[in-house]
Amino acid sequence: MLKAVILDPTSPEDLAFNQQFCPSVKLFAPTTDDAAELAQLLPGASVIVSKRRAVTGELMDLAGESLKLIHLWSGRRDKLDLAAAKTRGLTVSLTTQIGCVAVAEMALTLMLGLSKKVIQAHEAVVEGRYRELGSEPVLTAERRHGFQWMRLPKLFELQGTTLGLIGMGEIASETARFARAFRMNVQYWNRRRLAPEIEAEEHLTYCELPDLLASSDFVSIHTPHTPDTDKLLSAERLAMMKPSAYLINTARGGIIDEVALTEALRSGALAGAGLDVYVYEPTPFDNPLLHLSGVNLMLMPHIGGGSGETRVKQARDSMANLERLATGQPLIEVLVEGGRS
Repeated sequence: MLKAVILDPTSPEDLAFNQQFCPSVKLFAPTTDDAAELAQLLPGASVIVSKRRAVTGELMDLAGESLKLIHLWSGRRDKLDLAAAKTRGLTVSLTTQIGCVAVAEMALTLMLGLSKKVIQAHEAVVEGRYRELGSEPVLTAERRHGFQWMRLPKLFELQGTTLGLIGMGEIASETARFARAFRMNVQYWNRRRLAPEIEAEEHLTYCELPDLLASSDFVSIHTPHTPDTDKLLSAERLAMMKPSAYLINTARGGIIDEVALTEALRSGALAGAGLDVYVYEPTPFDNPLLHLSGVNLMLMPHIGGGSGETRVKQARDSMANLERLATGQPLIEVLVEGGRS
């Protein structure tokens, strides 16, 4: 049976959960960040698996000649010494995390919904507000119809707009990929700038936070909520954004000063916002954000991660290549084809 070592600290419960998806492989993982614990596990490993921990040449050598595959639980390879893997003749494969894709889809949903005023348009149709405009229903045909019959103002396309990403983890990477499909320009700020080759591969432009806020049409938050990022989007920073800009948050509610955001929306200092997360969840009914009128606002009940089934999908997908290697099947999502057998 092949031995695989997960580099990231993993609880016994999570290890057992992942094990069920690769019965032909024996999984091992450290329970802490202690390098000595990891060093004891690596010798004899055929596979190294990593999500967040850097995969260095030193760790590859600790595994020894038995090592065949490095598998990344990520759609990015910035924490891998790719040159070291190639030199050692190792195969490298990736697994895009479905949970990251789900949240990225929500971020794009909010951007699209705001650009087309989906909430206002739906309410106008359901409530028959065309009657307030003096319109009457007519039978439609190819060249006879009621285009824009609610006369909603300031609709626009995402194409050509600039998206600013705050934080540049894997969710932000997936969001950037979707945004580029809509022909948006993508820039980012992160505490640690990505390597130049990663920026080039992902068509990303780095800029400092004040510049990002001032130049973006959409600002989307993708950073963890820590003491350093609590109310990162303060009244002062919100004031740096263009009055025509929109704020998107699918990360954690406390990264935004909700009181300051409410005032910015009420005063017209921001064009709108799309939120899937809040300081308190469920967000209290008396939250002033819920009662703003005449504002382009989309408020979701923290559904960006999907239905809750993504954990199973992620584990199944992440373990697929380990099982394929053990049973002699072709690997999928291969980044580098190695020569070790």
